[in-house]
Amino acid sequence: MSAATATHGQRRAVRALIAIAVTCFLTAASGCGTAHPRPITAGELAEAQTFPFYRLYWVGPRFLGHPIVSVDGLKSYLTSVGDSVYYGDCVRSKGIFGGGSCLLPLQVTTVIYRRHVNDTLGSQRNMLIRGVPAVVYDGGRSIELYSGRLAIDIFSDRYTHALAAAQALRPVNAPGSATGDLPPPVYCPGLSREIGALVWVVMDSLPGHICQRSAGATAFAKGLTE
Repeated sequence: MSAATATHGQRRAVRALIAIAVTCFLTAASGCGTAHPRPITAGELAEAQTFPFYRLYWVGPRFLGHPIVSVDGLKSYLTSVGDSVYYGDCVRSKGIFGGGSCLLPLQVTTVIYRRHVNDTLGSQRNMLIRGVPAVVYDGGRSIELYSGRLAIDIFSDRYTHALAAAQALRPVNAPGSATGDLPPPVYCPGLSREIGALVWVVMDSLPGHICQRSAGATAFAKGLTE
């Protein structure tokens, strides 16, 4: 496994732990997943609205009836993990005895892209969403989109909800719309598995022909070692 692949796997694991910790923190003292979190304050939302390093994506103040409950903002920002916006709570998904693990209805994480191979994501498929390459994995519950210099990761409870979130993405800290195409990536995403014709067309036309240049550099490096 390459260092980049390991970093991507570690980043996904850290994000999952953060999501659980955030939800447990927001619920009542009687236990994680047993009460509704308090509404987010204007000051907490401002943490996302003033995030300075890059476009931070969200889907608006509510998602399918679930309110935004927390943001990472600048104070909690980790370069290797990115910055996240969290929606909903665990009340509807708790076990019959209460408590248990907390899985939020939606988490949107924006992070600066670091090249990685998607083989570690398990069963997956590549597709175009909002005009940019994306990979759907985790049984459809997770989607990673590639835009600008960023990767936008969506974690939800089912494919239809994850896709709905992808279709509603817009910047929280910059002008932008929830309709139309996202900005194309300025890098060549490290997609794995079968890449369909439509995705290839977009990859082929990325700014600066970056995918062709990346393929040429890879072939040259491989030739030096053979």
